[in-house]
Amino acid sequence: MSVVTRFPPSPTGMMHIGTARTLLYNWLYARGRGGKVVFRIEDTDRERYDEKHVQALINGVKWMGLDYDGDVISQYERRDRHAAVAHELLAAGKAYYCYCSPEELDVMREKAKAEGKPTFYDRRWRDSSATPPEGVKPVIRIKAPLDGATTLHDHVQGDVTVNNEQLDDMIILRSDGTPVYMLAVVVDDYDMEVTHVIRGDDHLNNTFRQNLIYDAMGWKQPDYAHLPLILGSDGSKMSKRHGAASVEEYRDMGYLPEAMRNYLLRLGWSHGDDEIISDAQALEWFNLDHVVKSPARWDFDKLNHLNAHYIKLADDARLLDLIQPFLPHSIDAAGEKRLMAMMPELKPRAVTLKQIAEEAEFLVKSIPLDMSEGALKHLDDDGKATLGALVTHIAALDIFTAQTLEDTCRQLAKDMRDGKLGKVMMPFRAALTGRDKSPSLFHAAEILGKNETLLRLMAVL
Repeated sequence: MSVVTRFPPSPTGMMHIGTARTLLYNWLYARGRGGKVVFRIEDTDRERYDEKHVQALINGVKWMGLDYDGDVISQYERRDRHAAVAHELLAAGKAYYCYCSPEELDVMREKAKAEGKPTFYDRRWRDSSATPPEGVKPVIRIKAPLDGATTLHDHVQGDVTVNNEQLDDMIILRSDGTPVYMLAVVVDDYDMEVTHVIRGDDHLNNTFRQNLIYDAMGWKQPDYAHLPLILGSDGSKMSKRHGAASVEEYRDMGYLPEAMRNYLLRLGWSHGDDEIISDAQALEWFNLDHVVKSPARWDFDKLNHLNAHYIKLADDARLLDLIQPFLPHSIDAAGEKRLMAMMPELKPRAVTLKQIAEEAEFLVKSIPLDMSEGALKHLDDDGKATLGALVTHIAALDIFTAQTLEDTCRQLAKDMRDGKLGKVMMPFRAALTGRDKSPSLFHAAEILGKNETLLRLMAVL
C-alpha cells in the first residue's frame, strides 16, 4: 500500500509553527516511504477566507523547502461532493433530517447542562414519524451509536476509548445545503486516498466523530497519529509573546529553513541523542513510534545553535542572496565582491542571517558613515590624533594588505600609545565601520582597499 499523507491548513493567517511541524512530519513520513503528500486548503469557512492567507501558506511551504504532489486543492470547491455523501447516508438510513429550531436547541442545551449530560441534542427527529413543520429547512444529522464504547488506535497516543453516549448525532449538512467541516474532511481524505492522518492532538476528540462517517459509508479508516502541542518556553500556549509564532516571522528574523526543519523535527521526536540531523537522515529515520506524547517546549537557545551550525555549512553565494533583504539598500557588483570576500569570516560569528547583514553592512555603506554611540566614544581628540597619524602612514604604504596594516598599527601604538594596540585599533575601527565592534579590522580594510580606507578616515577627520 502506497502511503499518502495530507497537509490541510485553514487559511486564517500565517503558517503557525505547530502547523509547520505537522507539515514536516507528514512530508517526512510519506517521502521516506516513497509516498505522496496532498496539500489541501480547508476553506469552507468563507467568512474568514482571505486569498492572501492562502498565498502565505503556500509561501510557508516553499520557504520550509518542502514539496507536495499535484495542485493545491480547495475544500470549498468540493462542496457538492460533500453534500452528495450526506444525501447518500440519508438514503441509506444512516442519517436523517432534523427540523429543530434554534430555540428548541437552546432549551435542549440548557437542560443537558443542568443534568450534566455529555450531549444536548435529544435525537427527537432520529426515528420520528412526525410530519415535518412547514417552511422549515432541515439539517441532516448522522446516526451515532447509542451505547457501548469505541476505541481508537493511535500511533502516538496509544489506544484511546470513549463511551458512545458522548457522541451526538452531529450535523453533517446545514439547512442551506452546505457541508460542515467534519463531513468535508472525511470525504476529502477518502477521495484523496489518504492512508495516514498526522495532525495535532487538539483534533483527537474530532476523530471519533469523523469515524462515524467512515463507518456509516463502509470506508476504511486511515491510520491516525495525533501530535502533542508546542508550548512556549514558559509552558503556556505558543504565541507572539514568546518571540514569534509563524514561520514567516522566523524567516524575517534570519533563520535558515534547514535549521527550522532540524529544530521542528526534534521538537516532539527523537533519534537517540542526535541533535543535528540532516534531511537525508531525517527521511531515513523518521517514524511515528518515536513521537512523544507530552507537549514540547520552544527553546530559542537550541534553535540558535542549529541555525549557527547551518550558517557555517551554507554556501557563501547563497548567504549573499539571503542577507540582501536585511541590508538597507540594494548593492552593486563591488558591494557583492566585498561581501563575498568577508563571508568566510562572517559565517563563524553569526547566529542569524540578520546578524551577518548587520556586521557586514559597513562594507556597502557610503561615506559619511552613521556612527554608533559606541564608535563615537573612540573619536575624541585623542582618537582623531591617532587617525591623523594613521592616514599619513597608510598613504605611504606601497603594499596594502591586512598584514602591512597590522604592522603599521603596531608600530604606531609603540610610537604614540605606549604600545597599547587597542588605542590605535578602536578609533580605526570606529572610523572604518561606524561601530565599536566588527569582524577582523585589518581584513576589512584590505577588502575595502587603500583608497576607500583613507576616504573613511579623512571623512571623520
